[in-house]
Amino acid sequence: MTRKIGILALQGAFREHRQALESLGCEVAEVRKPGDLDGINGLIIPGGESTTMGKLLQVDDLGEKIKRLAKNNLPIFGTCAGMIVLSKNIEGSDQYRLGLMDVTVQRNAFGRQIASFETDLEIPALGQGPVRAVFIRAPYIKNVAPNVGILAEYEKKIVFARQGNMIASAFHPELTKDRRVHQYFLSIVDEQLAK
Repeated sequence: MTRKIGILALQGAFREHRQALESLGCEVAEVRKPGDLDGINGLIIPGGESTTMGKLLQVDDLGEKIKRLAKNNLPIFGTCAGMIVLSKNIEGSDQYRLGLMDVTVQRNAFGRQIASFETDLEIPALGQGPVRAVFIRAPYIKNVAPNVGILAEYEKKIVFARQGNMIASAFHPELTKDRRVHQYFLSIVDEQLAK
């Protein structure tokens, strides 16, 4: 079964997500306008600059269409800035966001670009062995509602979470060769397709 996964391609690291998905046999659609969302089985919101992304999501009501699809259980995966855009609350900011995940996010939580780093994370939902995680001006989740599952933490900060058909990571799984995070997202897509 071929899955068609949309990647929000307004700016940011969408090409690397495309390569990861294609390596897993997915058809990929780059999403820049509302019509690009038609016929997709899942959506990735990549890293980038969350305030810029928020402004671009308001053009042609692209963000509103994503919200409608999310209400119909479209699986969505946000990485880094994508996690910020998915969140209900952003600490100290009123920037545009989709507000779909019941979490509060702290932006640039680990410092500026120079403070970017890599580490190994234990993520039990992905099976045995650590996941190499690349953090670039990364946010983290400060608070979660009871309906949000915590998938991974780093230094007691939540960096990977799931709520229903949505997952969000503070790190960039598309920047390593380990495809387990993308495979985990595709398993959510497959669950939804089987319904």
